[in-house]
Amino acid sequence: MKDFRSFIMEKIKNAKRESRVVEFKETFNPDSDQDWCEVIKDIVAIANTGGGVIVFGIKNDLTLSEIDFKKILRMDSANITNKIYKYTNTSFHDFELEEVVILSHSLPALIIYESLVPMVFCRVGSYRVDEKTQKTAFSQGTLYFRHGAKSEPCNAEDMSEVIARNLKHVKNSWLGDIKKVVSAPLGSKVEILPSSVTSTIDPTAFPIRITTDESAPGYRLEDPNKTHPNRAKEVVALLSKQDIKLTSVQLGYVRKEYKIDETRPDFFYKPTFGSPQYSQKFVDWLVEISKKDKNIFQNLRVKYTKH
Repeated sequence: MKDFRSFIMEKIKNAKRESRVVEFKETFNPDSDQDWCEVIKDIVAIANTGGGVIVFGIKNDLTLSEIDFKKILRMDSANITNKIYKYTNTSFHDFELEEVVILSHSLPALIIYESLVPMVFCRVGSYRVDEKTQKTAFSQGTLYFRHGAKSEPCNAEDMSEVIARNLKHVKNSWLGDIKKVVSAPLGSKVEILPSSVTSTIDPTAFPIRITTDESAPGYRLEDPNKTHPNRAKEVVALLSKQDIKLTSVQLGYVRKEYKIDETRPDFFYKPTFGSPQYSQKFVDWLVEISKKDKNIFQNLRVKYTKH
């Protein structure tokens, strides 16, 4: 199965129209309640359906629209999470805001990962169209999914798919463990380990051998959620406390420039489902390189941004 991110990039590259996983937004103003209600409806529907992407600044006929895409890219990921929480009571942050290339143009896009537990709207998403007209994007208690290129209230088929996806995740987890057992050398024994003993991607972790000798010293391997506790918004916030300006988009440029994803497991960790996580060591490294070159993040933005 393809990595979800690669799958989405392929969908964007070959997009001829909107689809279940690709949504086009001709206009979007981060200061507009109307625009936010419509975008939140799509974010929730896409996450509930298994993930996808919203591309801003493009019309349904694949022509470009005039929007301030830089203003969109400057949006704080934490603010997006707060907007979603306002209407769903769910702190959903499994998304990434960055630039993608479509039709040879760089446009802002929100890559949205799957929400294993479907989000339900806990309050009405309404906005005023004019002095006499008010429109409702979604109602309290509704559950939205993607039906083709539209975000609509759920039906029985949607709920069946949610159950099927969750069962698939459980099945894959079981099959992974079974594969480890059947591929073990002849004569191997299966031992049940406590949940405190977990694998890690940290190259500095202490290697151990499993033994039934109770007198042998015990070692506790690190949990990636502890070694890499920060998502993009936390990295940005930690740097901001040290007066270092870095956006989530520029963070993506740093990853590309230094091949962080491929070469620095001590900096970067990508869960099977969910957005990337970063270690404190990575944050310290960002502080270090920014002190050596105060313009490094801006220079990377210029390098990787196509106008």
